[in-house]
Amino acid sequence: MTEDQIFIRDFRPEDADAVVTLWHECGLVRPWNDPQKDIARKLTDRNGAFWVATRADDVIATVMVGYDGHRGSINYLAVAPLCQRTGIAARLMQQAEAFLIELGCPKVSFCVRKDNDDVLAFYDGLGYAADDVHFLGKRLIADE
Repeated sequence: MTEDQIFIRDFRPEDADAVVTLWHECGLVRPWNDPQKDIARKLTDRNGAFWVATRADDVIATVMVGYDGHRGSINYLAVAPLCQRTGIAARLMQQAEAFLIELGCPKVSFCVRKDNDDVLAFYDGLGYAADDVHFLGKRLIADE
């Protein structure tokens, strides 16, 4: 696969089913998060981006980028299993970082599950490190 076969573009509503399928294939979907609702919520975000990478019109990767005026965030970075380790995720992260810098974002923070060694190694290779913080959460709206 050559890089010129991969196109990164804004998410389109007609991508939703392919995106959700990809997220399932990559193990990103959890019972307490409805991916369709996550997509709908993201589409209301005026400060962020939601991109898909395509090859031959097939969605092979995604990333959601957010910025709240203080920190940037990354969610749903996913690459189809057969396309992993080809540089697509690094390319999406490079584009996300450039986007956040252009917005004036001084720092990006995001979550990776503690037992996801491959993904932690990927981000380590991009210069990311664990922050000395506790990640806190509270469910405000149940997706069930």
